[in-house]
Amino acid sequence: MRRPSVLSVRRRLTTRATVHLAAFATVAAATVAATVAGVSPTQAQIDRGRPRVDLETATVAQLQQAMSTRKITSEQLTSDYIARIRALNTSGPGLNAVRALNDRALEEARQADRERGRGTVRGPLHGIPVLVKDNIDVRRLPTTAGALALADSYPSDDAFLVKRLRAAGAVILGKTNLTEFANFTTNGMPSGYSGLGGQVLNPYDVSQTPSGSSSGSGSAAAAGLGAVTVGTETSGSILSPSVANSLVGVKPTVGLVSRTGIVPIAASQDTAGPMTRSVYDAAALLTAMTGVDPEDPATGTSGGVAGTDYTAALKKDALQGVRVGVASSPSGNQGAAFTRALDVLRAQGATLVQVTVNTGGMPPGILDYEFKRDLNAYLARLPRNAPMKSLDDVVRYNLAHADEGAIKFGQTQLVASNAIDLDDPAAKAAYEADRDNGIATARSRIDAVLAAEDLDAILFSGNGSAGIGARAQYPSVAVPIGYDPANGRPFGMTFLGTAYTEAALLSFAYAYEQASLEWRPPSVVNPSLFRCAPPAKPQPTCAP
Repeated sequence: MRRPSVLSVRRRLTTRATVHLAAFATVAAATVAATVAGVSPTQAQIDRGRPRVDLETATVAQLQQAMSTRKITSEQLTSDYIARIRALNTSGPGLNAVRALNDRALEEARQADRERGRGTVRGPLHGIPVLVKDNIDVRRLPTTAGALALADSYPSDDAFLVKRLRAAGAVILGKTNLTEFANFTTNGMPSGYSGLGGQVLNPYDVSQTPSGSSSGSGSAAAAGLGAVTVGTETSGSILSPSVANSLVGVKPTVGLVSRTGIVPIAASQDTAGPMTRSVYDAAALLTAMTGVDPEDPATGTSGGVAGTDYTAALKKDALQGVRVGVASSPSGNQGAAFTRALDVLRAQGATLVQVTVNTGGMPPGILDYEFKRDLNAYLARLPRNAPMKSLDDVVRYNLAHADEGAIKFGQTQLVASNAIDLDDPAAKAAYEADRDNGIATARSRIDAVLAAEDLDAILFSGNGSAGIGARAQYPSVAVPIGYDPANGRPFGMTFLGTAYTEAALLSFAYAYEQASLEWRPPSVVNPSLFRCAPPAKPQPTCAP
């Protein structure tokens, strides 16, 4: 099979980068004049085994342009993604990143096509297939968190953020695998493993972890199994797999995105966020996800920014005059990649200041207490016939079904959380003190560094902002910065800011991305994994 050279990929990515901001305006104008009614389902079939667009590299803006010019319909696009999932997720390399497909996805796509044919395009996500993590409620699909105990746990409604995606015209393609209970089942469980869904693989290097609990969303986005994906984070579960899978990941301010209808770990830190192959796509997805939800009081603090169009903040010169604190100094090949990234930031007009952020010695964590309280609250919202009513039910089920692989690596964290007496006033008082102290300590450490040097953001190598940013409830944006020349494994960096500075952080990441053009698809970095998988032409060297 003929694969593009790195140079040809760079040229293609340069082209994809230049259309982001202009494309949607072009699409909106063209859509009224264009109609998709004349494109038959037969025409949706993959030409000679290849989809009509390059799903591995296509951006949201490029997909919108393809639909507006009748190169492809949303139905065809959705069908092509389903075929790609079958070829790469279930067969071929067996990435195991997608756990379930929405059997109504094609109908949702047809509805988006009908609206487009009538001249209605709701926004950048109209007709775009989206994958969401399998701890997020989607009606008619079970929300399992990867657990056998929840295999038949059907919600009564969509999560609030899923309703927001539907309102933006998105097609819910399906659900991604994850580390079971968002990595709160036991100590030592491999990232990306769940008793129900099995092990997610990293398409850049299957010998390496896909990382974080949003591992399925990370692997799926990297391999182009969906146009964009949604992950969730309590502490690192968006940022870590984004770095490991060479993605842009946005861990929003707690309160920007509703948590209603999401299997929780801890309300003090939980949030959902975008995981995508470009900054523009992350901004478009975040725009659609936000909104004030009466059932999630934390979103009441986002009233001033809810409805923000984050794509409007993206400018190539966004780093001009910006002051960025550099809080990392990695060594080796990672250090070389980080140094190159810093050089790009300087060349784009940023002033860099070396800083130290104390990320250690934090007050005791609060996850054990909040997990039991919040999971019980989530389960109580489910229909009366839901299989699990409480965390205690889950623990008992796992013990009874251990021989079926329910707890291959144990359930130490579930047991520890279940042992907490939520009715004990002393336990509650200790928890509340640790919660408030943890938030205040993390914020004061970040705020002090920002104020001392008059900084606009703090930059970390990899996902270094994850822990302290999570405790502070502050946002972070991860962006790819290259690949290890020794093995091709991705490197990334993360911008951290104060509450509700997502627009600024995304603009910094975008300016860097456009100047560096570092991102490469997995099939270029790790071609052997894809050489014998469809839509590649079979070769004599491929196994039968």
